[in-house]
Amino acid sequence: MIKVFTSDKIKALDQYTMEHDGVSSIELINRVAQQFAQHFSRLYKPQANPVVILAGPGNNGADALTIAVELARMMYTTEVYLFNVKDNLSVECSEKRAVACNEGNLIFNEVKTSFTMPQLTQRHVIIDGLFGVGLNRPLESGFAQLVDQINQSGCQVVSIDIPSGLFADSNRNRSGDSIIHATHTFTVETPKLSFFFAENSSFVGNIVTLPINLSREGKEELSAKYHLITDHDVSEAIVPLDRFAHKGTLGHLLLVAGSRGKTGAAIMAAKAALRCGVGKLTAHLPGCCETAMQSALPEAMISLDKHNEVDTRIASLEPYSSIAIGPGIGQADLTEAMLDDLLLRARTPVVLDADALNILGERRDLFTRIPEYSILTPHAKELERMVGYCTSSEQRLDEALFLAQQYNIYVLLKGHYSAICTPGGKVYFNPTGNSGMATAGSGDVLTGMIGAFLAQGYRPLVATMIATYLHGLAGDYYAARFSPRSLIASDIIDMLPEAFKAFQA
Repeated sequence: MIKVFTSDKIKALDQYTMEHDGVSSIELINRVAQQFAQHFSRLYKPQANPVVILAGPGNNGADALTIAVELARMMYTTEVYLFNVKDNLSVECSEKRAVACNEGNLIFNEVKTSFTMPQLTQRHVIIDGLFGVGLNRPLESGFAQLVDQINQSGCQVVSIDIPSGLFADSNRNRSGDSIIHATHTFTVETPKLSFFFAENSSFVGNIVTLPINLSREGKEELSAKYHLITDHDVSEAIVPLDRFAHKGTLGHLLLVAGSRGKTGAAIMAAKAALRCGVGKLTAHLPGCCETAMQSALPEAMISLDKHNEVDTRIASLEPYSSIAIGPGIGQADLTEAMLDDLLLRARTPVVLDADALNILGERRDLFTRIPEYSILTPHAKELERMVGYCTSSEQRLDEALFLAQQYNIYVLLKGHYSAICTPGGKVYFNPTGNSGMATAGSGDVLTGMIGAFLAQGYRPLVATMIATYLHGLAGDYYAARFSPRSLIASDIIDMLPEAFKAFQA
């Protein structure tokens, strides 16, 4: 796991590195500049892209001044403006100012009163080094005007560590009037928490992470509420198949799904579950779905409901090692009663999705009946049906985390950077997936996958983590081979073998 540190922990990690690894703050700044210049040169060329660098008075400005020197020595046409309006530079910024002043290939300007933006062309690249993660209040007056000029310049902008004006942690109830809209953000060591929220996407742009070798021990020692899942985590979590495995040892999933007009949701969830290696799958369906399911997926067993149109009653839950309910079930009164009954009788964690969540939104009393460690998989609107309207994705994450802790369940809030919220108050962001997966049925596929891993004996958090990562990876493989725009949910299932192959699983 990559720990996603809040701004106070970022400062603590820098301090830990300096104290325990014998590294000075100047050395850390030099590492940032070297990594920045290396990655910058892959995107922009000296002969094609003149550079204007805007440096603030703190250590983000020290980074910017050092980068200016690096790029000038790499033969970029480089002009830097140091904003020292209060004549109060940090120690590191003051030291780097002296170096920049003496760099012959660099045009150095210090701004103490007024500032006029230089003449810019579409070929110019602006490097934003005004303010970093230490910023704790919105930009005002002169700096707000400067940000507006940058955003209206028409130039590509590369921000150092974080776009100036954006807070590293919470930006709730803030407007974007005084925040840089970066083309790229070259962030140091780890992404910042605010990068994971949709409303900040236009500020952050494309993210490049610059490794500067901060203390490994410090990262381990510092606690974190937020984490980013890696391919290593998934590789370690997937258990190789035992050569003596058989269908009886690989779990039996009960999938409660489908209603008239929504048989496809049941079929996709069932097929995805089978693709994820569950030993046996029983789909509980209304009569109208039987022929379609048996035709599309002969590997699935069927438990037929007494009702022809909707699911109303499941006899025994004993044969099943896990249960998933929701894709396409609708919200009929009889189906609501079935969910009520199922939650009362279930003795193992249940995966709840789609209409099961919509029923929960109408029947909040059912939350107390959900078996502990169950997994809810809402997208934004489904979550809001359960918790009420949210003004931002940041608030939605807070609400999802509150649900997880209040009812001792897992809540997978789906979207770009899907977030797994745990009963213990931690959040795990998933990095895979793309905008092409915003298509009907994608969530049904994921439900089947989580249920399959749960049936095979994986703990709820691990089952959710593996399924979410592979679900996104399969979508990424399709998008890379074809196009995200043409992706449909069935394509995710078709690409699952390749996703598993990446882990030799």
